[in-house]
Amino acid sequence: MAAIAAGGWVAVVIIVVILLAAAILGSVFGIFASEKGYDDAPSMPDIVNQINLDFSDKINAIIQANPHDKLVIDNAGSASMVANWNEVLAIYDILIATDPENPAEVATLDDEKIEKLKTVFWGMNSIRYTVDVVVVGTDKDTGELITETVLTITVNYKTAEDMMKSCGFSTVRAAQVRELLQPQYAELFKRLTGSYQDITLSADEIAEIMKTLPADLSEERKNVVLTAYSLLSKVHYFWGGKSLVLGWDSRWGTPMKVSADGSPSTDTVRPFGLDCSGFADWVFYNAYGGEYIIGHGGGATAQYSYCDAISWDSAQPGDLAFYPDCEHVGIVVINVAGTLTIIHCASGSNNIVMTQHTEGIGFTFVGRPQIYS
Repeated sequence: MAAIAAGGWVAVVIIVVILLAAAILGSVFGIFASEKGYDDAPSMPDIVNQINLDFSDKINAIIQANPHDKLVIDNAGSASMVANWNEVLAIYDILIATDPENPAEVATLDDEKIEKLKTVFWGMNSIRYTVDVVVVGTDKDTGELITETVLTITVNYKTAEDMMKSCGFSTVRAAQVRELLQPQYAELFKRLTGSYQDITLSADEIAEIMKTLPADLSEERKNVVLTAYSLLSKVHYFWGGKSLVLGWDSRWGTPMKVSADGSPSTDTVRPFGLDCSGFADWVFYNAYGGEYIIGHGGGATAQYSYCDAISWDSAQPGDLAFYPDCEHVGIVVINVAGTLTIIHCASGSNNIVMTQHTEGIGFTFVGRPQIYS
């Protein structure tokens, strides 16, 4: 009060804000500050991604170790293999922040906390499998039974309520878990699990990109290019991965079974993402506000069918570049003297990347989307 009377009210307000922030960071709500890493420590989304990859690897190891004719994956009807990340994080949070013997803040991660999170995760997510020989018919000529080997992988998960019972949570701790799982915190949990990312380009990023574009480039082409840049290095490659979602797709990064045929990764479990044509579809869908799909539901071949053939040298930002036989597709973002910079979702990098190409090195021809005309 004396400081305010002396005209120092601004300093007082700043001190109060700092104290409130410190109180929050030191409470169970501090976990929502772990979205970013501090002092070279990993962020919560980094560790969640690592655990998701470990989860996928365990399932794929089972698949590889057990020869089979048919694979069945049962995960309680959920498209995502891990359906309880919010509950895992809530349990971990309370175990760390309210430990009766050694309570700790949950805004940062270290090796001990990471191991604790992994213990909670595997305590709430289990993988079991069976291998059965099943009769599927009778040979018409010999009368012998026809059998097939069925590998069934079952993913079971505990809810927060289940885990609280097994851990013997007190009434107070249980109430804290339930509070964290209220709907108003769902968006914050999405940021921690990587199921939401802000992909909006900053003003500085847009300014740098605009420097690389022709001054007379149309607004619709600029929108396509900027939209392509917005996912750069953010989404895993996933064979058959498609998304017609405006903005970030909450499924990206969560382990799912690859069900599309024609890839060595078919019937494996990987973090969900996009394939090359899925990336191009998402970009045009978002650039046109959900009103246009470049491939009209097909892959790269279908996308090329909605383009006009043009020469390599005449490619402009926003055009599409293709491998032979439309095996791969990317979006041109820069053309400097016939060297094209292309953003594409590449299986070899397992991500959306930006690479440079001269004609015939990987990408061999270019198509101009007919929607531009």
